[in-house]
Amino acid sequence: MSSNANETGSWGRAWTIARRDLRGRFVGLRLLIICLFLGVATLAAIGSLTSSITDELANRGQAILGGDLEVSIAQREATTEEIETLNQAGTLSQTLRMQAMARLPDGSDTQLVELKGVDAPYPLYGSFTLEDGSEAPALEADGIYVTPALMQRLSLEIGDQIDFGETSFTLMGVIGDEPDRLSEGLSLGPVAITSLDGLRQTGLIQPGSLFEGKYRLKLPAEIDPRELGDTLEQQYKNAAWEVKTRDNGAPSTRRFIERMGQFLTLVGLASLVIAGIGVGNGVASYLRGKQGAIATLKILGADSRMIFQIYLFQIFTVALIAISAGLIVGAFVPLLIIQVAGDVLPIQPEFALYPLPLVISAAYGLLIAMIFALPPLARAKMIPAAGLFRGETSSWKQFDRPTWIAVGTAILAIILLAVGGTREPLFSIWFIIAALGVLLLLSLLGMAIRWLASKAPRPRQPLMRLALTNLHRPGAQTGQLVVALGLGLTLFATLAAIQTSLTNEIRLSVPREAPSFFVLDIPVERTDEFTAKVVENSPEAEINIVPTLRGIITEYGGQVVSELDQIPEGAWVLRGDRGLTYSSSIPEGSEIVSGEWWPEDYDGPPLVSVDAEQAGALGLKVGDSLTISLLGVEIKSTVASLREVNWRNFGFNYVLVFPPSVLAGTPHNVAATIQIDESRENGLLGILPQAFPSISMVKVKEIASQIGTILDQMATAIGSAASIAIFSGIAVLIGAVAASRQARIYDSVILKLLGATRRQILSAQAIEYAILALLLSAVALGLGLLSGWFVITQIFEFTWQPDWLVVFLTLGVGAIVTLGIGLLGSIPVLSAKPARALREL
Repeated sequence: MSSNANETGSWGRAWTIARRDLRGRFVGLRLLIICLFLGVATLAAIGSLTSSITDELANRGQAILGGDLEVSIAQREATTEEIETLNQAGTLSQTLRMQAMARLPDGSDTQLVELKGVDAPYPLYGSFTLEDGSEAPALEADGIYVTPALMQRLSLEIGDQIDFGETSFTLMGVIGDEPDRLSEGLSLGPVAITSLDGLRQTGLIQPGSLFEGKYRLKLPAEIDPRELGDTLEQQYKNAAWEVKTRDNGAPSTRRFIERMGQFLTLVGLASLVIAGIGVGNGVASYLRGKQGAIATLKILGADSRMIFQIYLFQIFTVALIAISAGLIVGAFVPLLIIQVAGDVLPIQPEFALYPLPLVISAAYGLLIAMIFALPPLARAKMIPAAGLFRGETSSWKQFDRPTWIAVGTAILAIILLAVGGTREPLFSIWFIIAALGVLLLLSLLGMAIRWLASKAPRPRQPLMRLALTNLHRPGAQTGQLVVALGLGLTLFATLAAIQTSLTNEIRLSVPREAPSFFVLDIPVERTDEFTAKVVENSPEAEINIVPTLRGIITEYGGQVVSELDQIPEGAWVLRGDRGLTYSSSIPEGSEIVSGEWWPEDYDGPPLVSVDAEQAGALGLKVGDSLTISLLGVEIKSTVASLREVNWRNFGFNYVLVFPPSVLAGTPHNVAATIQIDESRENGLLGILPQAFPSISMVKVKEIASQIGTILDQMATAIGSAASIAIFSGIAVLIGAVAASRQARIYDSVILKLLGATRRQILSAQAIEYAILALLLSAVALGLGLLSGWFVITQIFEFTWQPDWLVVFLTLGVGAIVTLGIGLLGSIPVLSAKPARALREL
């Protein structure tokens, strides 16, 4: 009992002394506050925003999907038997969706539109509203609603006429909210909504037309949508159904948000680790400034344990304040983002506080503070009082086994927290290994530079000799400076490589030889007439016509898709229906890498040529089986060849290509690419939709614009997160400079007494920093490019195409900035008065 009481009293006395010593002032611990605040705020903001979006997707799952369960079917409507089955399960709503050309009655203007036909029960969940917020009345067959974008594009007003296919519609109102918009996927144009009867009257729904039927069910509370979905897939496994449930109404959006959130969280964690180095430097610098107080306490009877407790209280009190401030800011940053940039988010979430990401961020902050603050604390308690009064620093390099155990436990906790809280643990593990590898490499490089500086020949020039000596003299902060400078420059190089690669992805998304238009749903029997019409308008036009069908893979290599527990990584071809085509010759933009192409007059058993990348994801090889379901009919084929496909040529590229004998008899339309002079594009837009009402014309520039918008948003998100890491790196550099200030003041005073001028002292330090910056720039370039390459090619699966000039310039500017920060940190050293400094040494 007495021992416990003494221990409790020891902690109480330590807290009293720690509180009185702080007195509300945090001089010396500001770096710790800044570093922890930046790191925790970043993590909390990323986690809160990601949680708000994913929670909104989950909470609005029924409205986003349009039902509890959805069955989508490509290129056909459900049969009577299928509709009866769905009607027995719950309340059914049907929509049809396709791309179509909207035309003004006088033919003066056209616009590609996403045309949607809805039935009377639509929507089963949510509200379909007009621009004024009122519920949209049910439409007659000749009525239509359009989005504001189409109103503006065609200069429409309520009551105007607008043509689709063979039918003219009256504009009845402007769409305010289409509740299932997000689940519809990427749109290549404004939206127009009419009734199912109205859409069917256009004549655009024909065998082979590229349209999609969606059948949504509102289920009784006792029916589990997942179980029903599994049952329906088994019952209609040959019907090419794609089934979704309310908990995953927008799967591609959810995957993107979760993957982006995970990546940004790891970037935030990396910035917090970088900030941790600043915490360590700040604590070490703070404790060096307190060495007189520590010595006095020891002389007055305080033991090492008491010293440890006092400064543990101080540092972790300040750390908790910094972490709390970071959590508050991080929790409310999503509110600012939603208000300022809500329109660029895939869904506008409601603001709320999300405890889990805040708790995780706080845990990260505390663990990082423990990892980097405990070693200098442990060293401080072990220095004898006499050594403290003499200003000895050698003892500061030692700390005990319990500290190692505590630090190791905290590191393990961070790894478990980072890996356990993600759906892709392997990705997180590799990210952590890479981050630790960079820190280890820079630490070893700092040791190597210090060793080489000590062994290098002494230059004749005094300033150069002094700069070289500064790198390895006792008390030199070379290791910390190398880590700080290296991290800062690596971050500059990484960010430049990522940003310029994404920028080039946008700029090069439309190659010079890209076509001017994609034209869809050309009736196969009018192919020659279509070609003649294009040539009549533009004799120089380059036309490529390709058959288009859509089907779903139901089996590959003996594996039934419906029996998979999860889709293989990278096998996006299994996610729903995909475009198919047939060709007697190798398609343009493809190259055979395995197997052989079939003869032009082939008429044997079904064969198929598969994109090599998707074949790799599926584990397919030449000779394996592959079955597709096309318009409800299963076609089992043999893989004849694997192709490397150039997806960037903006032509018609397909994962699966069959011989004509396999698919030519199936009802289908054809598509075309047209390449003409830009001056003739508007003329062709006016002529073709009038002559061929069923077609849809897509401008390649419009696709590129949408791609560019998405990539711009990604670049902004990455840049924002990486900027925090750069600020943390700068804080680390400031901390490293501050940690070496006492030793540099001593050197400065001695040099001044020997006749050195401020300019000479500053020049020597400039040479020292320049040597480090020059050496580290090469290392940072390699590390930054490797990091950027991994992010671009492995995480986002884009092409690695950085702008080398920008990367080198950014690295150069970064080196100058870090050099300037180092020199600015030397100003207090130069201002030290010799007499005063000598009295305080």
